[in-house]
Amino acid sequence: MRNASTWRDDRLGRPRSVTLSSGPLRFHDTGGDGLPVLVFAHGYLVNANIWRKLVPLLRAEHRCITPDLPLGSHVVPVNRDADLSPPGIAGMIAELLEALDLDEVTLFGNDSGGAYSQLVAAWHPERLARLVLATCETPECTWPPTPGGFGLLKATAAHPASYRALYQVLRLPRTWRWRNTYGWLAKYPIEAPAMWSYLRPVLDRAEIRHDGRKAIGAVSARYSRAAAEELVRRFDRPVLLLWAEEDHVFPVAHAQRYTARLPNAELVRVPDSYTYLSEDQPEAVAKHLRDWFA
Repeated sequence: MRNASTWRDDRLGRPRSVTLSSGPLRFHDTGGDGLPVLVFAHGYLVNANIWRKLVPLLRAEHRCITPDLPLGSHVVPVNRDADLSPPGIAGMIAELLEALDLDEVTLFGNDSGGAYSQLVAAWHPERLARLVLATCETPECTWPPTPGGFGLLKATAAHPASYRALYQVLRLPRTWRWRNTYGWLAKYPIEAPAMWSYLRPVLDRAEIRHDGRKAIGAVSARYSRAAAEELVRRFDRPVLLLWAEEDHVFPVAHAQRYTARLPNAELVRVPDSYTYLSEDQPEAVAKHLRDWFA
């Protein structure tokens, strides 16, 4: 019987790991020479499995790399003193690109992974050719986002006991569709194996809770807004904003205004989806990426 916390979909590619200055980072790699290389950045309390439906649609044409960032659903803890602030996580992504000697990368970020990706593009752009922001923080959003009550995640991170207590209700599958858990992030229910891979680490392992608490406790809109202003001023590479039309958390109107300010940006709206575009509409996301690359 597979371990719920360590299971990753085989379609993500070969499991690999690299040791960064912050500690070990596990990732999956489809390999191959397909260009451009796609590197995916997920948000809080999910892992590489969030891409399990999208990567199979792209891997014949592109090398796809899907790290498990230390955001509460990972398997291997980073160093106890690792910097898990937004600049620290962005630095970790940039260091991964360097460790793998990747150039001309398309960085794809969703949910708070989009906020971290904006920090990478703003402060570590050397290895990037393109940026995809898929329904995520914009300069008008708070971080954590206010809609859905996600601000509670940061508030309870103030103490290990309150942080641990917050997530215990998620042991009951019926809570997964609440709007302040995953109900406003995925329009359609996420299958149980993927959900348990997201939840078991934070529920069962103190060292993973330590990392997740540090990460969510450090987020702030001052980081994402500073990065956005830097991108508006200096980032001249193509940016695709893929946005869920029905999103409750990150309004399309925010994306429209952000697109208008970015030097080389295009907005594409995706119907019938909430924040997790790769869960709700992977085929549409893959098509829009192909069209954009073409």
